[in-house]
Amino acid sequence: MKKHLFPLATALLLAGTAPVFAQNAASHATARPQYGDFGVDLGARDLSVRPGDDFWAYANQTFVRAHPIPADRNTYGVGDVLAEQIEQQLRDIVEHPGNDAASRQIADFYASWMDEAGIEARGTAPLRPYLDRIAAVHDKAGLIALFATPGFARPIALGIQPDPADPTHYAATANQSGLGMPGRDYYLRQGADYDRYRAAYRTYLITLQHLAGMADAEARADRVIALEHRIAEAEWAPERQRDVTQVVNPMTRAQLAAFTPHFDWGTYLADAGLGDQQKVVVGETSAIQAAATMIDDVPLDTWKDYLTLHLLDSAAQFLPRAFDEARFEFRSHVLRGTQSQKARWKRGLDLVNGTLGEAVGRLYVERHFPAESRRQMTELVANLRGALQDRLQHNQWMDEATRAQALTKLAAFDPRLGSPVHFIDYAPIRVDRNDILGNAFRANQFAWDIQVSRMARPVDRSLWDMNAQEINAYYNPLMNQITFPAAILQPPYFDPNADPAVNYGAIGAVIGHEIGHGFDDEGRHFDPQGRLRDWWTAESAERFTQRTHALGAQYSAFEPLPGLHVNGELTMGENIGDLGGIEMAYAAYHRYTAAHGEPPVIDGLTGDQRFFLAYAQAWRDYWREGLLREVVLTNPHPPSMYRVNGVVRNVDAWYRAFNIQPGDRLYLPPEQRVHIW
Repeated sequence: MKKHLFPLATALLLAGTAPVFAQNAASHATARPQYGDFGVDLGARDLSVRPGDDFWAYANQTFVRAHPIPADRNTYGVGDVLAEQIEQQLRDIVEHPGNDAASRQIADFYASWMDEAGIEARGTAPLRPYLDRIAAVHDKAGLIALFATPGFARPIALGIQPDPADPTHYAATANQSGLGMPGRDYYLRQGADYDRYRAAYRTYLITLQHLAGMADAEARADRVIALEHRIAEAEWAPERQRDVTQVVNPMTRAQLAAFTPHFDWGTYLADAGLGDQQKVVVGETSAIQAAATMIDDVPLDTWKDYLTLHLLDSAAQFLPRAFDEARFEFRSHVLRGTQSQKARWKRGLDLVNGTLGEAVGRLYVERHFPAESRRQMTELVANLRGALQDRLQHNQWMDEATRAQALTKLAAFDPRLGSPVHFIDYAPIRVDRNDILGNAFRANQFAWDIQVSRMARPVDRSLWDMNAQEINAYYNPLMNQITFPAAILQPPYFDPNADPAVNYGAIGAVIGHEIGHGFDDEGRHFDPQGRLRDWWTAESAERFTQRTHALGAQYSAFEPLPGLHVNGELTMGENIGDLGGIEMAYAAYHRYTAAHGEPPVIDGLTGDQRFFLAYAQAWRDYWREGLLREVVLTNPHPPSMYRVNGVVRNVDAWYRAFNIQPGDRLYLPPEQRVHIW
């Protein structure tokens, strides 16, 4: 339900409001931006590329040629440069802890991961308690009990989220799950690439069993792959999963029993700690029915094989080096093209961020997020919000009844900056410096238990779904909230010493993107309070759909790999967010210049040119072929180059700024340009 990726909101910017990121000659002389003279890396441009042919390459290609993807990464770009800086800051936190209990817990968890000698010496012994639990399953009730246990695989995933009918209270959810490869296409698509992935997956599962000393490895792998293929055939395509009118299906206990007569929901919910829940919001209905049928008719031993191989896969990174290397070879090298494993300390940071993330985030914010950044970002949020309000008020295709509702929703937006008000206390997790696998299982159990403990209380709107040290952001339609962690609120996305045009083009468009999710093809179905409710008139909905279909067709024409096109339906929400975000940011920037004077020409570039260059460089991210394929097949975000080229070609101001003419490859006639927000 959540939208993840780049952010911010806005309130009304009135003439005379204090300037946001205002610069003058004196301040510019004493505080320089991190990139270039005014915040844009001019050396990254490739001036041999016409802006109208490939704006992403024009803004970034020289940097790309000079910075090949490092061997231990499957992508590289401005976000990775920032991530490397944050990794060093986090390493200092975990390797030089304070004397408080939370810091010691972080250090112990990290130390248990870094103890390679101890992990080798213990061998596969740490697996034994979990394998014994699988071996002890003798009936379907025992099988369902393991499906309900955090850390074990399951074909029907349980979750907890605010109830779409009443977001002030929580509801249990059920969704499709259970595949070992990234998505259904990896099982079902034809072609040499997919044959190679399937063969490598089989080899990987066999290798894990040999390392664990198991017999009959080939036959067991074949049974599990056949089961997963059957699951994949029933799964919904990613673009269908985005349709909130199809994936929100509340059912009572009686309705669940009729829905899947052979599956014991009462046992499943009780084993998961949700025994008192009388309603479940079911997602992909036919896929869940098919999974329930499989639980009933697939032999119990095959399901035990499935649990065993998924356990070996998830645990491999916590076991001796041979297991870890086998996992890297398949999941990182074969699937994504990564050439070498990341340094172990970096992987340790990923682990503690994923298990004790808010404890790490509290320390990160204390050391690295100044109050001034929070203050300035609050001002920028206000500017973007004001710009969207103005655009909604003057929107030509929306009728008055829908416009009034849209303005009400915008007014109710809840932006959060930097870090949570309250951080999670992880004290209940027992951390043993000699048991990394056990630590991981106990952290999984804690994460689930804390969610279950909240079920009886009203929804806590102060909770965060990302860590403060995460370079990302999200919109939650059920809360009507936009959230921007501290880590992204720094160069190159936001630089308090940069030219205002740069900050509006970079973080401003990111802010607008996240606001735009409240009005994209998914978010528009939720009202100001986050309830799933249709507040649109039929006429406005039809006009909106006409525009989104045209935008989707543009993106579906992009072909990042031979024969593999961007899925305009799957990426629709992100494309709407990107297009609306840049247009909001541009409008906000010109509200700024109207109040504070026309911007100067700097290094031969106008303010508008700097705005669009900053936007393009904020998406300077390039990927290995394996990751690119996975993203196109499974991810609602399009590849980064299309988040630039697919957007600017619809923005009239970009044409004026760079003198884009008919004949340029990105040129669209005015009547074909899509304008939504």
